[in-house]
Amino acid sequence: MKTSSFQTELNFSIVSEVALVYKNRVKPADRPQIDASASAYKIFRDTWDHTFELCESFRLMLLNRSNKVLGITTISTGGLTGTVVDVRLIMQYALKGNASSLIICHNHPSGNTKPSENDIQVTRRIKAAGTLLDINLVDHLILTPDNKYLSFADEGLL
Repeated sequence: MKTSSFQTELNFSIVSEVALVYKNRVKPADRPQIDASASAYKIFRDTWDHTFELCESFRLMLLNRSNKVLGITTISTGGLTGTVVDVRLIMQYALKGNASSLIICHNHPSGNTKPSENDIQVTRRIKAAGTLLDINLVDHLILTPDNKYLSFADEGLL
């Protein structure tokens, strides 16, 4: 049997390994539970870094079936008026963390809590992707430097 030059040129020992890892450092009994948008707001605000007023960032909170927080991560950081959100990256974290549901959040350094058309569109895309994977989007929060926030769930925007 003749082998093609393509097959003979490949070295199959040079292949990257893919590892899916979630390191849980919090005991289940110690995980905070989300019972309303205010509790999610408090956790997001308490864990935000010093860039809150400087640039827009998009964060993700993973939840288990009991709405207990499995973890929080930053998806992206941008400029004063926006940041890029990759839905695939969000779902990758949700699957890695074995999340049943999630809450997304971003800040508006301007102090305006009104969602932009882009905010609404990205929320719809994340919700649709989560539906395909049986991961519920619980809420999308917009936080401002003056301690105000908007909850998409509370406002009926989900």
